[in-house]
Amino acid sequence: MKLFMIRHGATAGNLEKRYVGRTDEGLTEQAVFFLREEALKLREISGNVAAIITSPMKRCLETAEILFPEKLYEHVPRIQKAGLSECDFGTFEYKNYLELSGDAEYQHFIDTLGREGFPGGEAFKARTVKAFQEIWKEISSQAEPGTDRTLVFVVHGGTIMAVMEAFSEEKKSYYDWQVGNGEGVLGKMDASDGQIRNARIIKAK
Repeated sequence: MKLFMIRHGATAGNLEKRYVGRTDEGLTEQAVFFLREEALKLREISGNVAAIITSPMKRCLETAEILFPEKLYEHVPRIQKAGLSECDFGTFEYKNYLELSGDAEYQHFIDTLGREGFPGGEAFKARTVKAFQEIWKEISSQAEPGTDRTLVFVVHGGTIMAVMEAFSEEKKSYYDWQVGNGEGVLGKMDASDGQIRNARIIKAK
């Protein structure tokens, strides 16, 4: 089965380079326009969609409706999975590097390359990987062998990076899988071993 993970469109916080995690903000007007321009291309890449999975946050739900409107995909299951929500950035939530400059905790985070996580945050990767495994197990158990259908995930940048780091056959670091707003990763999920193969990043125009 194919796997297409798309990052939601831009929010005001994204444009200001903020740590936008649990903050539930919607898309900007410019992002809505951009996604509408990209929608046909992304639908063509997706092909025969088996299910549309999102986090329950506004930015993902709005993006999914623009790219895969219910009127065109009325018979395609839509699943909201809380475990696929963006990271809780703790004390850094909705701040950017300018606002955090001079903060001792932020400097420690930079010096340690984030290995200790976000202060007051969460074990994000473990939660995301578990949620993805649950979805994959549920969907793959219902899929016909050899199906060429596509699981479409409309989620967050951090979610995509965590999943790809954990499951891609091509071993790369977390940040190597970073994609921009409205971009994604397309690959093939192998039910026999749970690996994502032939993954490539789909860039926006």
